[in-house]
Amino acid sequence: MSGPLERRWRPSWPCPVREVLTQHRRGGGDPTLRTLGEVVWRGSRTPEGTVTLRVEPCPGVGEVHVQAWGAGAEWALDRLPALLGADDDLSGFVAAHPLVAEGRRRHPHWRLSRTGLVMESVVPSVIEQKVTGQEAFAGFRRLVRRFGEPAPGPGVERDLWVQPSAERIRTIASWEWLHLHIDPARSRALVRAAAVADSLERLGARGAEELDRGLRSLPGIGVWTSAEVRARALGDPDAVSFGDYHVAKDVGWAVTGAPFTDEQMAEFLEPWRPHRGRVVAYLGMTAGHRPRRGPRMAPRTHLPARPVTRRS
Repeated sequence: MSGPLERRWRPSWPCPVREVLTQHRRGGGDPTLRTLGEVVWRGSRTPEGTVTLRVEPCPGVGEVHVQAWGAGAEWALDRLPALLGADDDLSGFVAAHPLVAEGRRRHPHWRLSRTGLVMESVVPSVIEQKVTGQEAFAGFRRLVRRFGEPAPGPGVERDLWVQPSAERIRTIASWEWLHLHIDPARSRALVRAAAVADSLERLGARGAEELDRGLRSLPGIGVWTSAEVRARALGDPDAVSFGDYHVAKDVGWAVTGAPFTDEQMAEFLEPWRPHRGRVVAYLGMTAGHRPRRGPRMAPRTHLPARPVTRRS
């Protein structure tokens, strides 16, 4: 095995590496992202191939030390600053609400991460549509371990994985999706997106508005999924997950003590455009989630599932 490519990057602010990169974590058992203390390991598929990233903050010298293995190493290292939030522009943002201001005070160095990889965010976002977090994260883990591949270099030893390619997603049979506990509505949306993956990546390079239009033109992808993708792939500060079961209710509870509807949340957030998603994030950092009362939504049990076997 050849040695890694390395980069030492000096951010212009005290970059909280773990806090920024875990924006991309899909549940505690996400096989594509591991943390060991403040060190973050990430497996990813770039346009140049797969990559394992080891990202370590070195606050004593004001640097971030990164090692990268695999065909996508150079691509990933070139885009490291954006991944760690260097492209996040807070120009014009005013925390004109006590809770928003408190969120920024508590997390002054937090930034929105930008992967530049659209399909990497499309896959888990579609899987998370209209199901419990437990069911969504389990479905994503099964998909990655069944049809993805081990991350290169030391990623194998870390049990770090890379999502399946768009080409591989297009070939997954309908019954295999059911075994992954991903229903036909979501699997069809994923296959359709995978069929135009190259076009989606090009739209992502053109900006949030173009990507939003392109995503929402696909059957099975709407406002919620587009926002989830834009937030992570582009670091879009205005991406708000309208239609989420919890977000509007949590925002309303935080600022008024009563749940909001999507319409009420939109009205409340409008003065912050184009930073509405940032406001939701800061409110979550300050107020957390509203108290959950009553029975929780249970994962569905009518879809077949089987233990996942790793591909050789």
